[in-house]
Amino acid sequence: MTVSTTPTPGEEAEAAVAAILESAVRGSERGTVVDSPPGAGKSTLVVRAARELVATGEQLMIVAQTNSQVDDLVDRLAQADPGLPVGRLHASDTPPAPEALRHGNVTASSKVADLRELPVVVSTAAKWQWVKDVDPWRHAIVDEAYQMRSDALLAVARLFERALFVGDPGQLDPFTIVGTDQWAGLSYDPSSSAVVTLLAHNPTIRPHRLPVSWRLPATAAPLVSHAFYPYTPFRSGTGPEDRTLVLDTAADGSSVDAVLDVAAETGWGLFELPARHTVRTDPEAVRAVAAIVARLLARGATAHSERGSAPVTPDRIAVGTAHRDQAAA
Repeated sequence: MTVSTTPTPGEEAEAAVAAILESAVRGSERGTVVDSPPGAGKSTLVVRAARELVATGEQLMIVAQTNSQVDDLVDRLAQADPGLPVGRLHASDTPPAPEALRHGNVTASSKVADLRELPVVVSTAAKWQWVKDVDPWRHAIVDEAYQMRSDALLAVARLFERALFVGDPGQLDPFTIVGTDQWAGLSYDPSSSAVVTLLAHNPTIRPHRLPVSWRLPATAAPLVSHAFYPYTPFRSGTGPEDRTLVLDTAADGSSVDAVLDVAAETGWGLFELPARHTVRTDPEAVRAVAAIVARLLARGATAHSERGSAPVTPDRIAVGTAHRDQAAA
């Protein structure tokens, strides 16, 4: 009898998280870096790390890059542990979103002095850089760290002693509208990401990796991993037959239906428009996306996954857009 020793996706992911938490909570390095593919549980890791640090008696600050990211983290933390007091530091002209304030354990203020004694305080890097005349935190968590420029990290690094950096290395690097030729190739390039600069100046730090994407299906994970994460490979948390799309109505012979049939069969579909120069907001592309979504709904699609089956309704369709040039992203 042969017994398989290959870990399941869940076992592999949990082993990685355990090693990350050991380093972040009890390690000796000033920084712990975590590389994560899409849907690998970055936010879940941040919440879990925050709760484990608080459980050891520590206070910590959390740095995110946008107000929406901050509000989402505050909401997640407050839901995960209703007994945990969470501070939401915000600018005087940018109040928190309602979902962050709906919890009784959340305190919001534009003054850090009102929140300093709370176990966890969350804010944007832009807000943290203006905080002064306060005792540093021993621990910090930097979320979406690859979206953070190194000059932004320099502006807040004085506020903490040790930090856990969590981010997606496959995302576009931070960009700036000013020229950066004078810093190109230097380890202190202020337009580089916080993680790249941190690792350049701390060669003993070895990044950890979240090895499983729970968002990308088995049809997508290998291609995305190979194309965009050659140095931090990952696998899908689901198998080839766990997620399928079934179309109830036969195709009508159109190019839109053809791409839907390919997507239902393989998990992918490419609808390519003729090459031409366009304005920044391309009306032809908008019409094409609308036509594909409308036809998907008209054909009565049903999505099957490891969580069950459900009809594809308008609220279950996500449309994303992107530019080829980073400056326009």
